[in-house]
Amino acid sequence: MGAVHPRVLGTLGRALSLELSAVQQYMTQASLLELWGDADAAERFRRETVEEMRHAERLVQHMLSLGAAPAASQLRPVTHAQDLAGLLRHNLVLEQDLIVLYAGAVRFTLLIDDRPSCELFSTLLDEEEHHLRDLNVWLADLAPRGHANAHAERDPHARATF
Repeated sequence: MGAVHPRVLGTLGRALSLELSAVQQYMTQASLLELWGDADAAERFRRETVEEMRHAERLVQHMLSLGAAPAASQLRPVTHAQDLAGLLRHNLVLEQDLIVLYAGAVRFTLLIDDRPSCELFSTLLDEEEHHLRDLNVWLADLAPRGHANAHAERDPHARATF
């Protein structure tokens, strides 16, 4: 394979940082939800953690195939909220950032005719768009049931948070 465009390598590194940030965030939020007594939501976040780990693994594999050392330069801090709806809103932001990154990467790799990278970014873009839709549906489903305030009805000082 020829020389890899530095912008592609930079995008791969940023993508790895964001995917690992998502892993950290979903894993932490799953544990927090478990403490809140919401086992179903915790399990759903654990499944998201695994999916984001798979994204990170695919990025690492692609970087290695290009002869580049994988390096996540900076993880974002985990965001927190007082309820499930707040957690979901924070996750929407992270997923949107991934979508913007992957959409730009697809455009650029098409422009420079880097098909393997384009295929990876395109697949990840599709999967993150699916995540975003799922999160939006989940958030919308909470509103009619009043789930967003279910934990607030308990003693708010007894809830674990950070």
